[in-house]
Amino acid sequence: MTWALFRQATGARYLWLTTASGLALIANPALAQQAPALAQQADESPPQDVAAPPVVPTLPPSPSETPVPPGEPDLQTPDVSPVTVDAPEVKAEDQIGFAADNLNYDSDAEIVVAEGNVEMNREAISMRADKVTWNRKTGEVVAEGDVAIKNPEGDTAYGDRIELTDTLRDGVVENLLVVLDNGSRLAAIRGTRFDNGNIELENAAYTPCPVEDENGCPKKPSWQIRAVRVIYDRAKNKVKYKGARVEIFGLPLIPLPGLSHPANSEAGSGILVPNVRLDRTNGFEIALPYYLRLAPNRDLTLTPHLYTDAAPMLEGEFRALTDFGSFRINGFATYSSVVPLVGTPTTSTNEFRGYLESAGKFQIDPRWSVSYSGRIATDRTFMRRYDISRDDRLRSTFEIERIGSQSYLSIAGWATQTLRFNDEQGQQPIALPIIDFRQRLDDPWLGGQFELQLNTLAIGRTAGQDTQRAFAGARWDLRRLTPLGQEITLTALVRGDVYHSDGNLLTAIPGYRGESGWQARGIAAVAADMRWPFIGEFLGGTQTLTPRVQFVATPPINNIEIPNEDSRAFDLEDGNLFAINRFNGYDRFEDGARVTYGVEWNYTRPGFAINSVVGQSYRLSNKPTLFPDGTGLTDRTSDIVGRTTIAYRDFLRLTHRFRLDKDDLAVRRNEFDATIGSRSTYAVLGYSRLNRDIVSLAEDLQDREEVRAGGRIAVARNWSVFGSAIVDLTGKSDDPLSTSDGFEPIRHRLGVAYDDDCLSIALTWRRDYIDTGDARRGNSFSFRIAFRNLGF
Repeated sequence: MTWALFRQATGARYLWLTTASGLALIANPALAQQAPALAQQADESPPQDVAAPPVVPTLPPSPSETPVPPGEPDLQTPDVSPVTVDAPEVKAEDQIGFAADNLNYDSDAEIVVAEGNVEMNREAISMRADKVTWNRKTGEVVAEGDVAIKNPEGDTAYGDRIELTDTLRDGVVENLLVVLDNGSRLAAIRGTRFDNGNIELENAAYTPCPVEDENGCPKKPSWQIRAVRVIYDRAKNKVKYKGARVEIFGLPLIPLPGLSHPANSEAGSGILVPNVRLDRTNGFEIALPYYLRLAPNRDLTLTPHLYTDAAPMLEGEFRALTDFGSFRINGFATYSSVVPLVGTPTTSTNEFRGYLESAGKFQIDPRWSVSYSGRIATDRTFMRRYDISRDDRLRSTFEIERIGSQSYLSIAGWATQTLRFNDEQGQQPIALPIIDFRQRLDDPWLGGQFELQLNTLAIGRTAGQDTQRAFAGARWDLRRLTPLGQEITLTALVRGDVYHSDGNLLTAIPGYRGESGWQARGIAAVAADMRWPFIGEFLGGTQTLTPRVQFVATPPINNIEIPNEDSRAFDLEDGNLFAINRFNGYDRFEDGARVTYGVEWNYTRPGFAINSVVGQSYRLSNKPTLFPDGTGLTDRTSDIVGRTTIAYRDFLRLTHRFRLDKDDLAVRRNEFDATIGSRSTYAVLGYSRLNRDIVSLAEDLQDREEVRAGGRIAVARNWSVFGSAIVDLTGKSDDPLSTSDGFEPIRHRLGVAYDDDCLSIALTWRRDYIDTGDARRGNSFSFRIAFRNLGF
């Protein structure tokens, strides 16, 4: 017979607090044995009205919902909350807070049944179900009807039916869904937990992608992993898949035989997503990375690259994280044909080819740090042929830094490997060491600030000029505001330089050589700079008009006898117009007296801003200038330079730089850079023209003209079309060494991409128009796919 242990009174629910590891009375047999007596007492009590359960109408499914086919795992979250409302909270580890509408006991069958919004709390784990049944004879515990369990980590498990033994250690779950705290979810038709802790899922699916759109309507995930069987090995802490595959937009596209990973958030060894590419030089390429986890702070990725028209190549990357910092080493190696830059395909030879790079930074203590980066290639076309990088120079550096509150010390060095066709490697500089020390001191007399500097540099070349330099300098700055609002800055500096050089005749440009042997010079300069801003309202915004005047005086300085290593490729622009020394670097210093004048205009209003600068300088002496022809500073009166920047919200940013000839206002430098659009649809445009109006090749910076364009257009939700192009407009009239006819495409690319929160796909077509050795011009196609949040 069946005894109604407790009846629910209208408007009230009965709560229990038990001290067992089971479900309410399930783990308290003594109390269950007393159930008939409790039931008899309840029958002798005055009758009470028992509220009938309300009839809840069933709502029709939403039109946006796509029913899950029978026998398929359901990744959608059911409308069930795992948060308990009525079950009391417990503090002891062996206690359970329990609540239910009704509790019945069948003494003949020894079955205890809790029905109606069954809730349970234990050790920060909450559960709810429509019905919980415990068979005391078989020890079987069954939770049925919208079962939801939430653990302390925030993971939630859902199921239609959960079968457990009374030890709660092994059992079966029907229509399982687990929603992790990071949003990932795992679903299965059936899940079995064994007594040893192993778990087996049948017909399972996993995805980290959202399963609802922005309106809260169900949708299919962008990608998911489907498997016939998923096995969790508790002893090995590993998850294994059988019959696994990746489905993208519901289509089974990528098989994953032998897929496995650790059963925690740590990375595990295994095969990563392959990359495919097609180009004219190497043919069809497939790269299959294998990730090897060596330790929690070290890993290694080995990637074989297979080609139809070239020998295989192996890529490797090692990464490590230490107590003081991190570093990585990346390399490529193959044995393939090499075509000399000046040869023909018939002169190719097979040899070892490769590229190696490494970078790292280590913070020794709060003030001291060490950083480095190294790059080296076996030949000049390897990186371009295998599409590793388009850089034409590889720079390797190291630096030891100490940063204090008022001091700075740097001990550094660098070397360069050229990949350019017409550059000699023996002429490339190797700087070792470069030492720079600076110390700031407060001025106790006038309230300004002193800065002391010590610097030394040694540059060597294997087949070129060697130069050593050392100097000591001091600078004083004082900034004051006048009662009229003028900003006055006074500057004074002194410096003493010592140089030594040899092999000067090996430098091709005479102006860079200097005199061989030991050279010394002294430098002194004083400057006064005045800015006077005027602020007012204009067109609903605020405008600021700031005239600026600067006076600089320097005695004659020995420049021609000094080797020039770091003050090359000069051009007058808005960024260096008001500099005390308008040369970049230290080897050249502008002497004489000059006055520089200009004006800056700012206009701002909400969401819109304009900044414009224009200026010019005039030398007070008629001494021949040190600046090369075409730089804008050859005569006493300089060219006019300026810059304008326009910004409108996040939609538009336009920058224009120019230099106008002082005599006829001809445009000597003209640069446009514009970014227009939103984050999904935008265009990036650029144009550069340097027209120095010179024929001499006595300087590094020659005339150039180039146009650049790129952009992306969103054609549908998450879909876009992108492209870019670079065209060389330089002709022989601009650069006598140029091989361009005035319209020479360099490269362009065009592609289509899909991108959302957890999936990125791109198909790209690129065309190169220039041959460099065995890096041939032509078309190339690449396909890239990235699964974000891949892992459990």
